[in-house]
Amino acid sequence: MRILITGNAGFIGFHLANLLAENGHSVYGIDSVNDYYDPILKLDRLRFSGFNIDNVLSESESYRSSKFPDYQFRKILLEDKEKVYSVFSEFQPEIVVNLAAQAGVRYSLTNPEAYINANITGFLNILEACRKYPVQQLLYASSSSVYGLNKKMPFSVQDNVDHPVSLYAASKKSNELMAHTYSHLFGVPTTGLRFFTVYGPWGRPDMALFIFTKAILKGEAIEVFNHGKMERDFTYVDDIVSGISKMIEKTEYNVNLWNPENPDPSFSSAPYKLYNIGNNSPVKLLDFIKSIEKATGKKAIMHMKDIQPGDVEKTWANVDSLISEFDYKPNTPVSIGIKSFVNWFREYYKI
Repeated sequence: MRILITGNAGFIGFHLANLLAENGHSVYGIDSVNDYYDPILKLDRLRFSGFNIDNVLSESESYRSSKFPDYQFRKILLEDKEKVYSVFSEFQPEIVVNLAAQAGVRYSLTNPEAYINANITGFLNILEACRKYPVQQLLYASSSSVYGLNKKMPFSVQDNVDHPVSLYAASKKSNELMAHTYSHLFGVPTTGLRFFTVYGPWGRPDMALFIFTKAILKGEAIEVFNHGKMERDFTYVDDIVSGISKMIEKTEYNVNLWNPENPDPSFSSAPYKLYNIGNNSPVKLLDFIKSIEKATGKKAIMHMKDIQPGDVEKTWANVDSLISEFDYKPNTPVSIGIKSFVNWFREYYKI
């Protein structure tokens, strides 16, 4: 299949693009390679995927991977509508996986404009492109952050999510609403994926695992928020991309089952679906840190802090629909996933 991936120099996009290219799909990746975190890491992901990073930052054309001849890349901002359209016109994707976004809860407290530009305007351009150049399916990244103030566990896609606690979360809920509108009005098939704390090799430097591992290896203190009373549904990246690849192969929209008198938020009379994609097994933050200590062979120096604005105490994904519909099997224990990350981190940074 011809699959367009936005954000392919990002963490999840990098892993997904390589998996799909290995499986014989024709892959076209676009990414802005911005400096929200170290662009060198993003360029090294592209280098690992077979791209010559001496020329990929030119926005004038696409470049092909030497590792996967049917995988090409072009540097583009999602906010640049005309360039987005030009990629759709040239490549004619059958499937679009929109993973490009301004990430991070805490960053949204001080840089709100970045979230409107990338997550709202950029996503609108993708929806418009899918309308103009019809696709079989648009899969897009939402987030567990949309559950906001919800306390009922595990989080279910059948639950109301109208109480976000960060602009990042609000932008992701907006994406879901925008997608439904385009599914309803124009028949664009859309599938939203609420990711739950993805981690693993080549991960983002703003994520806890990266920050903690770096500090522990250097003998520096780590900040542990809410005095360690946090839980996250940590999900290993290989489990995530395996799940997405299955959804690309087949997604059915239960349009005839939807009841407008008792509406289920997870699907619709339009070709629209929402799924949680997580591990269905929350881990206590202090246990997570213990696993990092074991993998690094060093003790953490912990400074306990109050919870930060925008943070939630616990996430836990109900993934029953993914299991029943796609035989989704997140089976990587946190201890194994963290060891894999630490091994990559040591090799990459020569520590």
